[in-house]
Amino acid sequence: MSTSPDMPLLAAHMGDSPAPLYARVKQMITQQIQSGNWPPHYRVPSESELVSQLGFSRMTINRALREMTADGLLVRMQGVGTFVAEPKTQSALFEVHNIADEIAARGHQHTCKVISLAEETAGSQRAAVLDMREGQKVFHSLIVHYENGIAVQIEDRFVNAQVAPEYLKQDFTVQTPYAYLSQVAPLTEGEHVVEAILADPEECALLHIEPGEPCLLIRRRTWSGRQPVTAARLIHPGSRHRLEGRFSK
Repeated sequence: MSTSPDMPLLAAHMGDSPAPLYARVKQMITQQIQSGNWPPHYRVPSESELVSQLGFSRMTINRALREMTADGLLVRMQGVGTFVAEPKTQSALFEVHNIADEIAARGHQHTCKVISLAEETAGSQRAAVLDMREGQKVFHSLIVHYENGIAVQIEDRFVNAQVAPEYLKQDFTVQTPYAYLSQVAPLTEGEHVVEAILADPEECALLHIEPGEPCLLIRRRTWSGRQPVTAARLIHPGSRHRLEGRFSK
């Protein structure tokens, strides 16, 4: 983490906004982050320094920092200081997208590693999830997706072999399973179930995270017409990912 050097007076960035003082402090800090002046891991001036530079009360400064920490823009470490947070990747909660496209849209590079790709026989639980008979053939792929070289998702996917018989022949380092399945069995319906989990040792190793780190788990099922196509477990490190959804009544 970098420490903040001597900084110019910040009052010049405050403007003449009619917003409450704490909101103006938040706007100023946000501007510094968005402009790149304060990059991820940059040490933000202390409450005392901000009080001195801006001329506002400690209560005002404290509220601004607390709210920005709650919003995920800052990280406050007891006895160490306040730092600009590493941006989290973001996915739409109610939509199904190609992770490679999501990463590219952020101007970042997507890569992946295929851990396993095999044919299996559906047990009772898997058969029920994919609405097929027990003992039928399913394809299983385990892939780790990376954004700029950082692991952001484990994709643990089971595929209805009748719907995508050529699945095992694909090179998923070139084309994601989502992209391939969209061609052979276009998505007409999807289901998401979101849970908070603690990653097990194998998942931690694949994601390069500390043992027991909280993760977001998305259980996704998709259909093409009346045919169930796939059931997947998508595991994201909680510190690197967030979900957003918008709806109206």
